[in-house]
Amino acid sequence: MYFPLIFRRRTLPEASRRINVVSDIAAAARHEAKEAMQAAIHATQMPIGLPDLVAVGRLGAAIARRLTVGDAVLLKGDLGADKTTLARAILLALGHEGETPSPTFTLLQSYALKLPVAHLDLYRLKEPGEIEELGLDDALNEGAALIEWPEQAEDYLPDDALTVALGAEPRMAVLSGGGRWPTLIPGIVQEAA
Repeated sequence: MYFPLIFRRRTLPEASRRINVVSDIAAAARHEAKEAMQAAIHATQMPIGLPDLVAVGRLGAAIARRLTVGDAVLLKGDLGADKTTLARAILLALGHEGETPSPTFTLLQSYALKLPVAHLDLYRLKEPGEIEELGLDDALNEGAALIEWPEQAEDYLPDDALTVALGAEPRMAVLSGGGRWPTLIPGIVQEAA
């Protein structure tokens, strides 16, 4: 018995649907790969003890030496964990002289240094989207940003930021980050130790 092969031409809408399905699958795979890469990058964490303010100053200086335009440093930790103290140490190492007020109430302090720096405190944000009104994108286009309480607006912050998680008991910091930071963190920890 003989069955002739019959080829059916696909209509344009059918072909388009097939292409869209394949495109959606590829996009989902790219998204999963990016998430896996970010998880792997942030899984690389390096702790450093901070027994006194001198150690916090060394850590700030080591971070400052590596900051460039577009860098964000996310300072995490409970109240009293020295987030503002570390931000002040970074600013001092970049050449800031004089007072360094905490941006707790103003939300943002700008410093015109050799590398312009925006120091943000997001503790009082009511909505995460308010960070856009503070001009973070502009600050990162012109210099670097030190961001306290980044948990308040995580979805609006760069993936390639350096994260410094500070703890008060015991006094220490855990460094992690995306982008170029995984290769720089070991040197920061070594210099600051």
